[in-house]
Amino acid sequence: MSTPIKRIGVLTSGGDAPGMNAAVRAVVRTAAFYELDCIAIYRGYQGLIDDHTKIMNPRSVNNIINKGGTVLKSARCLEFRTLEGRKKAFGVIQKHNIDALVVIGGDGSFTGAMIFQKEFGIPVIGIPGTIDNDIFGTTHTIGYDTALNTVIDAIDKIRDTAISHNRLFFVEVMGRDAGHIALNTGVGAGAEEILIPEENMGLDRLLESLNRSEKSGKSSSIVVVAEGDKTGKNVFEIAEYVEKNMPHYEVRVSVLGHMQRGGSPSCFDRVLASRMGVEAVESLRAGKSNVMVGLKEDQMILTPLSKAIKGKSEINENLIRVSDILSL
Repeated sequence: MSTPIKRIGVLTSGGDAPGMNAAVRAVVRTAAFYELDCIAIYRGYQGLIDDHTKIMNPRSVNNIINKGGTVLKSARCLEFRTLEGRKKAFGVIQKHNIDALVVIGGDGSFTGAMIFQKEFGIPVIGIPGTIDNDIFGTTHTIGYDTALNTVIDAIDKIRDTAISHNRLFFVEVMGRDAGHIALNTGVGAGAEEILIPEENMGLDRLLESLNRSEKSGKSSSIVVVAEGDKTGKNVFEIAEYVEKNMPHYEVRVSVLGHMQRGGSPSCFDRVLASRMGVEAVESLRAGKSNVMVGLKEDQMILTPLSKAIKGKSEINENLIRVSDILSL
Protein backbone atom coordinates (compact mmCIF):
# COMPACT_ATOMS: atom_id res chain seq x y z
CA MET A 1 0.00 0.00 0.00
CA SER A 2 1.42 3.41 -1.00
CA THR A 3 2.21 6.02 1.65
CA PRO A 4 -0.43 8.80 1.81
CA ILE A 5 0.67 12.03 0.12
CA LYS A 6 0.90 14.92 2.58
CA ARG A 7 3.30 17.35 0.89
CA ILE A 8 3.75 17.98 -2.84
CA GLY A 9 6.61 19.77 -4.59
CA VAL A 10 5.99 21.58 -7.89
CA LEU A 11 8.52 22.90 -10.41
CA THR A 12 8.66 24.19 -13.97
CA SER A 13 11.49 23.05 -16.22
CA GLY A 14 12.73 23.46 -19.79
CA GLY A 15 11.51 26.19 -22.11
CA ASP A 16 8.81 28.42 -20.66
CA ALA A 17 5.31 28.25 -22.12
CA PRO A 18 2.25 30.49 -21.62
CA GLY A 19 -0.05 28.73 -19.15
CA MET A 20 2.65 27.31 -16.89
CA ASN A 21 1.60 29.78 -14.19
CA ALA A 22 -2.01 28.65 -14.49
CA ALA A 23 -0.81 25.06 -13.95
CA VAL A 24 1.25 26.06 -10.90
CA ARG A 25 -1.78 27.89 -9.50
CA ALA A 26 -3.97 24.83 -10.03
CA VAL A 27 -1.49 22.50 -8.30
CA VAL A 28 -1.12 24.81 -5.30
CA ARG A 29 -4.84 25.39 -4.86
CA THR A 30 -5.83 21.75 -5.44
CA ALA A 31 -3.28 20.73 -2.80
CA ALA A 32 -4.86 23.23 -0.40
CA PHE A 33 -8.34 21.95 -1.24
CA TYR A 34 -7.28 18.47 -0.16
CA GLU A 35 -5.43 19.87 2.89
CA LEU A 36 -1.98 19.03 1.52
CA ASP A 37 1.12 21.18 1.81
CA CYS A 38 2.67 22.48 -1.40
CA ILE A 39 6.32 23.44 -1.83
CA ALA A 40 7.31 25.59 -4.80
CA ILE A 41 10.73 24.75 -6.25
CA TYR A 42 12.29 27.68 -8.11
CA ARG A 43 14.50 27.37 -11.22
CA GLY A 44 13.58 23.76 -11.99
CA TYR A 45 15.95 20.94 -11.08
CA GLN A 46 18.71 23.46 -10.32
CA GLY A 47 16.52 24.94 -7.61
CA LEU A 48 15.84 21.47 -6.26
CA ILE A 49 19.58 20.88 -5.91
CA ASP A 50 20.20 24.36 -4.45
CA ASP A 51 17.19 24.17 -2.09
CA HIS A 52 15.55 27.22 -3.62
CA THR A 53 12.12 26.41 -2.21
CA LYS A 54 9.14 28.08 -0.60
CA ILE A 55 5.90 26.90 1.01
CA MET A 56 2.89 28.03 -1.03
CA ASN A 57 -0.74 28.64 -0.14
CA PRO A 58 -3.76 29.70 -2.21
CA ARG A 59 -2.90 33.40 -1.77
CA SER A 60 0.66 32.80 -2.97
CA VAL A 61 -0.65 32.26 -6.49
CA ASN A 62 -3.02 35.23 -6.71
CA ASN A 63 -3.11 37.00 -10.07
CA ILE A 64 -0.73 34.70 -11.95
CA ILE A 65 -3.24 32.83 -14.12
CA ASN A 66 -3.02 35.58 -16.75
CA LYS A 67 0.78 35.90 -16.79
CA GLY A 68 3.09 34.43 -19.40
CA GLY A 69 6.40 32.77 -18.60
CA THR A 70 6.77 31.03 -15.25
CA VAL A 71 6.89 32.69 -11.84
CA LEU A 72 8.84 29.67 -10.59
CA LYS A 73 11.54 30.36 -13.22
CA SER A 74 13.33 27.73 -15.25
CA ALA A 75 16.98 26.82 -15.81
CA ARG A 76 19.21 24.29 -17.51
CA CYS A 77 20.75 21.93 -14.98
CA LEU A 78 23.66 19.79 -16.12
CA GLU A 79 24.29 18.76 -12.51
CA PHE A 80 20.93 16.96 -12.33
CA ARG A 81 22.10 14.71 -15.16
CA THR A 82 24.65 13.22 -12.77
CA LEU A 83 23.89 10.77 -9.99
CA GLU A 84 25.69 13.04 -7.52
CA GLY A 85 23.47 15.94 -8.50
CA ARG A 86 20.33 13.86 -8.13
CA LYS A 87 21.50 12.71 -4.69
CA LYS A 88 21.73 16.36 -3.63
CA ALA A 89 18.23 16.94 -4.97
CA PHE A 90 16.87 13.97 -3.04
CA GLY A 91 18.53 15.35 0.10
CA VAL A 92 16.40 18.49 -0.32
CA ILE A 93 13.32 16.32 -0.87
CA GLN A 94 14.02 14.57 2.45
CA LYS A 95 14.82 17.82 4.26
CA HIS A 96 11.39 19.27 3.41
CA ASN A 97 9.48 15.98 3.77
CA ILE A 98 8.23 16.21 0.18
CA ASP A 99 6.22 13.08 -0.67
CA ALA A 100 5.70 13.62 -4.41
CA LEU A 101 6.67 15.89 -7.31
CA VAL A 102 4.69 17.59 -10.07
CA VAL A 103 6.97 18.47 -12.97
CA ILE A 104 5.69 20.94 -15.57
CA GLY A 105 7.76 20.83 -18.75
CA GLY A 106 8.66 18.84 -21.85
CA ASP A 107 10.31 15.54 -22.70
CA GLY A 108 13.72 16.49 -21.27
CA SER A 109 12.09 17.43 -17.96
CA PHE A 110 10.10 14.19 -17.95
CA THR A 111 13.23 12.14 -18.62
CA GLY A 112 14.83 13.67 -15.53
CA ALA A 113 11.71 13.01 -13.48
CA MET A 114 11.51 9.39 -14.60
CA ILE A 115 15.16 8.71 -13.70
CA PHE A 116 14.73 10.47 -10.36
CA GLN A 117 11.69 8.37 -9.53
CA LYS A 118 13.43 5.15 -10.46
CA GLU A 119 16.49 5.91 -8.33
CA PHE A 120 14.80 7.29 -5.21
CA GLY A 121 11.20 6.11 -5.35
CA ILE A 122 9.66 9.60 -5.16
CA PRO A 123 6.27 9.61 -6.96
CA VAL A 124 6.19 11.99 -9.94
CA ILE A 125 3.49 13.30 -12.26
CA GLY A 126 4.25 15.23 -15.44
CA ILE A 127 2.25 18.12 -16.88
CA PRO A 128 3.15 18.85 -20.52
CA GLY A 129 4.19 22.48 -20.93
CA THR A 130 5.76 23.27 -24.32
CA ILE A 131 4.65 25.43 -27.23
CA ASP A 132 5.80 22.81 -29.78
CA ASN A 133 2.97 20.36 -28.97
CA ASP A 134 5.46 17.53 -29.57
CA ILE A 135 4.63 15.31 -26.58
CA PHE A 136 2.93 11.95 -27.10
CA GLY A 137 -0.15 11.30 -24.99
CA THR A 138 -2.00 14.60 -25.35
CA THR A 139 -3.66 16.44 -28.23
CA HIS A 140 -2.56 19.77 -26.75
CA THR A 141 0.35 20.83 -24.58
CA ILE A 142 0.18 23.93 -22.39
CA GLY A 143 1.27 27.00 -24.35
CA TYR A 144 0.64 25.61 -27.82
CA ASP A 145 -2.65 27.42 -28.43
CA THR A 146 -1.22 30.75 -27.27
CA ALA A 147 1.81 30.32 -29.52
CA LEU A 148 -0.47 29.66 -32.50
CA ASN A 149 -2.32 32.91 -31.88
CA THR A 150 0.94 34.83 -31.45
CA VAL A 151 2.28 33.50 -34.75
CA ILE A 152 -0.97 34.14 -36.61
CA ASP A 153 -0.97 37.75 -35.43
CA ALA A 154 2.64 38.21 -36.60
CA ILE A 155 2.03 36.63 -40.02
CA ASP A 156 -1.07 38.78 -40.57
CA LYS A 157 1.09 41.87 -40.04
CA ILE A 158 3.85 40.55 -42.31
CA ARG A 159 1.32 39.88 -45.07
CA ASP A 160 0.33 43.56 -45.07
CA THR A 161 3.91 44.42 -46.02
CA ALA A 162 4.19 41.53 -48.49
CA ILE A 163 1.10 42.72 -50.37
CA SER A 164 2.21 46.36 -50.34
CA HIS A 165 5.59 45.59 -51.92
CA ASN A 166 4.91 42.43 -53.96
CA ARG A 167 7.27 40.50 -51.73
CA LEU A 168 7.81 36.86 -50.96
CA PHE A 169 8.25 36.33 -47.22
CA PHE A 170 9.69 33.24 -45.58
CA VAL A 171 8.50 33.21 -41.98
CA GLU A 172 10.36 30.82 -39.68
CA VAL A 173 8.46 29.53 -36.65
CA MET A 174 9.51 27.22 -33.84
CA GLY A 175 9.33 23.48 -34.34
CA ARG A 176 12.73 21.79 -34.35
CA ASP A 177 11.31 18.26 -34.40
CA ALA A 178 7.62 18.79 -35.14
CA GLY A 179 5.69 20.95 -37.58
CA HIS A 180 2.50 21.51 -35.59
CA ILE A 181 2.97 25.27 -35.21
CA ALA A 182 3.96 25.77 -38.86
CA LEU A 183 1.15 23.61 -40.25
CA ASN A 184 -1.66 25.11 -38.20
CA THR A 185 -0.57 28.73 -38.49
CA GLY A 186 0.17 28.27 -42.19
CA VAL A 187 -3.39 27.11 -42.81
CA GLY A 188 -4.81 29.73 -40.43
CA ALA A 189 -2.88 32.58 -42.05
CA GLY A 190 -3.51 31.43 -45.61
CA ALA A 191 0.14 30.73 -46.42
CA GLU A 192 1.00 29.72 -49.97
CA GLU A 193 3.37 27.01 -48.76
CA ILE A 194 4.20 25.31 -45.46
CA LEU A 195 7.52 23.57 -44.85
CA ILE A 196 7.66 21.10 -41.96
CA PRO A 197 10.11 18.40 -40.76
CA GLU A 198 7.60 15.63 -41.45
CA GLU A 199 7.28 16.51 -45.16
CA ASN A 200 10.49 17.16 -47.12
CA MET A 201 9.09 19.16 -50.01
CA GLY A 202 12.39 19.75 -51.81
CA LEU A 203 13.60 23.00 -53.35
CA ASP A 204 12.47 22.18 -56.89
CA ARG A 205 8.92 21.42 -55.80
CA LEU A 206 8.88 24.64 -53.79
CA LEU A 207 9.88 26.60 -56.90
CA GLU A 208 7.19 24.86 -58.94
CA SER A 209 4.58 25.74 -56.36
CA LEU A 210 5.64 29.38 -56.14
CA ASN A 211 5.70 29.70 -59.94
CA ARG A 212 2.23 28.18 -60.07
CA SER A 213 0.99 30.70 -57.50
CA GLU A 214 2.49 33.55 -59.50
CA LYS A 215 0.87 32.37 -62.74
CA SER A 216 -2.49 32.20 -60.97
CA GLY A 217 -2.24 35.94 -60.32
CA LYS A 218 -0.59 36.19 -56.94
CA SER A 219 1.81 39.09 -56.62
CA SER A 220 3.01 38.23 -53.11
CA SER A 221 3.39 35.06 -51.10
CA ILE A 222 3.94 33.82 -47.55
CA VAL A 223 5.86 30.61 -46.88
CA VAL A 224 5.79 29.35 -43.30
CA VAL A 225 8.88 27.33 -42.38
CA ALA A 226 9.31 25.19 -39.25
CA GLU A 227 12.85 25.62 -37.89
CA GLY A 228 13.41 21.86 -38.22
CA ASP A 229 12.37 21.68 -41.88
CA LYS A 230 14.82 19.74 -44.04
CA THR A 231 14.20 21.44 -47.39
CA GLY A 232 17.45 23.37 -46.96
CA LYS A 233 20.11 23.81 -44.29
CA ASN A 234 18.14 26.76 -42.92
CA VAL A 235 15.51 29.29 -43.92
CA PHE A 236 18.12 31.73 -45.26
CA GLU A 237 19.51 29.12 -47.67
CA ILE A 238 15.99 28.39 -48.93
CA ALA A 239 15.32 32.10 -49.44
CA GLU A 240 18.61 32.57 -51.28
CA TYR A 241 17.86 29.66 -53.62
CA VAL A 242 14.40 31.01 -54.44
CA GLU A 243 15.69 34.56 -54.95
CA LYS A 244 18.34 33.26 -57.37
CA ASN A 245 15.73 31.37 -59.40
CA MET A 246 12.95 33.96 -59.12
CA PRO A 247 14.90 37.26 -59.33
CA HIS A 248 11.78 39.32 -60.08
CA TYR A 249 10.54 38.66 -56.52
CA GLU A 250 11.76 40.64 -53.53
CA VAL A 251 12.49 37.88 -51.02
CA ARG A 252 12.57 38.55 -47.29
CA VAL A 253 13.07 36.34 -44.23
CA SER A 254 11.40 36.90 -40.87
CA VAL A 255 12.45 34.67 -37.94
CA LEU A 256 9.85 35.02 -35.19
CA GLY A 257 12.08 33.42 -32.54
CA HIS A 258 11.33 33.63 -28.84
CA MET A 259 8.42 36.02 -29.17
CA GLN A 260 6.41 32.84 -29.77
CA ARG A 261 6.97 31.77 -26.16
CA GLY A 262 5.77 35.01 -24.61
CA GLY A 263 2.50 36.73 -23.93
CA SER A 264 -0.55 36.23 -21.79
CA PRO A 265 -1.96 32.70 -22.18
CA SER A 266 -5.13 32.20 -24.20
CA CYS A 267 -8.35 31.13 -22.51
CA PHE A 268 -7.83 27.62 -23.89
CA ASP A 269 -4.38 27.34 -22.31
CA ARG A 270 -5.58 28.72 -18.97
CA VAL A 271 -8.41 26.20 -18.81
CA LEU A 272 -6.21 23.32 -20.03
CA ALA A 273 -3.50 24.12 -17.47
CA SER A 274 -6.07 24.40 -14.69
CA ARG A 275 -7.57 21.00 -15.54
CA MET A 276 -4.16 19.37 -15.78
CA GLY A 277 -3.04 20.81 -12.43
CA VAL A 278 -6.11 19.45 -10.68
CA GLU A 279 -5.73 16.06 -12.37
CA ALA A 280 -2.05 15.85 -11.40
CA VAL A 281 -2.72 16.33 -7.69
CA GLU A 282 -5.73 14.02 -7.67
CA SER A 283 -3.71 11.35 -9.50
CA LEU A 284 -0.97 11.53 -6.86
CA ARG A 285 -3.58 11.16 -4.13
CA ALA A 286 -4.89 8.09 -5.96
CA GLY A 287 -1.44 6.50 -5.84
CA LYS A 288 -0.46 7.18 -9.47
CA SER A 289 3.17 7.86 -10.40
CA ASN A 290 5.49 8.01 -13.39
CA VAL A 291 2.69 9.23 -15.63
CA MET A 292 1.86 12.39 -17.57
CA VAL A 293 -1.49 14.13 -17.59
CA GLY A 294 -2.86 14.64 -21.09
CA LEU A 295 -5.92 15.70 -23.04
CA LYS A 296 -7.81 13.40 -25.40
CA GLU A 297 -11.31 14.01 -26.74
CA ASP A 298 -11.76 16.70 -24.09
CA GLN A 299 -11.04 14.23 -21.27
CA MET A 300 -8.02 14.04 -18.96
CA ILE A 301 -5.97 10.88 -19.50
CA LEU A 302 -2.74 9.47 -18.05
CA THR A 303 0.18 8.23 -20.14
CA PRO A 304 3.33 6.53 -18.76
CA LEU A 305 6.23 8.98 -18.84
CA SER A 306 8.28 6.48 -20.83
CA LYS A 307 5.69 6.51 -23.62
CA ALA A 308 5.25 10.29 -23.48
CA ILE A 309 9.01 10.69 -23.96
CA LYS A 310 9.60 8.04 -26.62
CA GLY A 311 6.30 8.32 -28.47
CA LYS A 312 5.83 10.60 -31.45
CA SER A 313 3.09 13.18 -31.70
CA GLU A 314 1.36 12.65 -35.03
CA ILE A 315 1.07 15.44 -37.56
CA ASN A 316 -2.44 16.01 -38.91
CA GLU A 317 -2.29 14.50 -42.40
CA ASN A 318 -5.73 15.82 -43.27
CA LEU A 319 -4.58 19.35 -42.48
CA ILE A 320 -1.70 18.90 -44.95
CA ARG A 321 -4.30 17.96 -47.57
CA VAL A 322 -6.38 21.02 -46.67
CA SER A 323 -3.28 23.20 -47.06
CA ASP A 324 -2.54 21.77 -50.51
CA ILE A 325 -6.10 22.40 -51.69
CA LEU A 326 -6.33 25.97 -50.37
CA SER A 327 -2.91 27.16 -51.54
CA LEU A 328 -4.13 27.70 -55.15
